[in-house]
Amino acid sequence: MMIAYPYKKDRRFFLLAGPCVIEDESAPLRVAEQLAETCQRLGIPFVFKASYRKANRSRLDSFTGIGDEKALKVLEKVRESLGIPVVTDIHAPEEAAMAAQVADILQIPAFLCRQTDLLVAAAKTGKVVNVKKGQFVSGESMGFAVEKVRRSGNDKVMLTERGSMFGYQDLVVDYRNIPVMQGFNVPVVLDVTHSLQQPNQTSGVTGGRPELIAVMAKAGIAAGADGIFMETHPDPAHAKSDGANMLPLDKVEPLLRQLIAIREAL
Repeated sequence: MMIAYPYKKDRRFFLLAGPCVIEDESAPLRVAEQLAETCQRLGIPFVFKASYRKANRSRLDSFTGIGDEKALKVLEKVRESLGIPVVTDIHAPEEAAMAAQVADILQIPAFLCRQTDLLVAAAKTGKVVNVKKGQFVSGESMGFAVEKVRRSGNDKVMLTERGSMFGYQDLVVDYRNIPVMQGFNVPVVLDVTHSLQQPNQTSGVTGGRPELIAVMAKAGIAAGADGIFMETHPDPAHAKSDGANMLPLDKVEPLLRQLIAIREAL
């Protein structure tokens, strides 16, 4: 596993990246191959990210996945064929053991960061648990989420900043949350794509500001983030989920090179 526990801050940052959701059986492997090759060449520890199912959708007719079993097999194929760790979301306690058969990191969605049964179930798998900070939660209060995981017998926990609600249809990132949450002695990740979402649109489809992803990422590295989370797709305009705030795949490497330069300057 590329994140060592007990956690000690590393001068390198790591990357969690991939498409929002498993859309089919072949595209995720191609995306993972390109990201893995890029990160290996640049010396960046890499975890492939894709949700096997999207449970939090505004509209009933929104795409949610290709089926849990099929999607998890795709993640398993990525993990085994490329030899890289994978991270995926879970949404209910009964999903934890199932996803843990494939995933190295179980991710708790921001809206669910206070769900005790979910955190406990994830902790008991023994996998790394990445808890996303709720849009309605302060950095200081995320210490309680860390405590729930640790008191359930698992010290392998990390936190992700992904913005706070600003009105009904926007988010802002308080970069103070990065050092605040690092104060719990856990790695802290900045989610640079979901932080730029514009939720609650009248169309029922979330908007975004992808042109600001590079700004968000560079500010996060300058603020000392341990990792960067981003969703990326070869053709975001035709992505089946969260296309409005994903980074085109061909723009990932130039951004990573800028982030490396900033981290080295620090």
